[in-house]
Amino acid sequence: MWLVVGLGNPGPEYAGTRHNVGFMVLDRLARELNIKVERLFMRALVGQGQVDGQKVILAKPLTYMNRSGEAVVALMGWYKLEPSRLLVISDDLDLPPGRLRLRKCGGDGGHRGLRSIIEQVGSREFARLRVGIGRPAVPDYEVVDWVLGRFTEEEKALIEKAVDDASRAVQVALTRGLDTAMNIFNAGRV
Repeated sequence: MWLVVGLGNPGPEYAGTRHNVGFMVLDRLARELNIKVERLFMRALVGQGQVDGQKVILAKPLTYMNRSGEAVVALMGWYKLEPSRLLVISDDLDLPPGRLRLRKCGGDGGHRGLRSIIEQVGSREFARLRVGIGRPAVPDYEVVDWVLGRFTEEEKALIEKAVDDASRAVQVALTRGLDTAMNIFNAGRV
């Protein structure tokens, strides 16, 4: 069984913002897998289904980004999952818009949602798929304004492709393994 978590902030005012790209990928994945992610459970919207004969739980924490770990640790406890069965999808300032990076484990890279999960779960040993949103070109621009801002017209096409690719990357990771997915999607061979 896998728990796949897309990070974002709940509410219509955050829909379509850079920080909600994890929600966007999870929504696309849910559509492609025909899993409805609409049940409120453990402070998250949750859906369950099957991928290649194995159970998968899709979740969107409703705890806001900086407290994502609260919902994730509750779900992991309920389903009795080890960190090795968790895959988290998030935005990444340090990757160019649309670029993907899948890793088996690692640090938070300054991402407060990932930091919250690491702190709550007590481990860095979980997979994460980061979707690049880039940094603002203006040096004095506040990061919070950037991540809570909406994509520019130029970025929208890149992000739409990245959301598609990220959904496929998760499916490959679940069905063929993280190493295979990393080889395909980190190398940009999609």
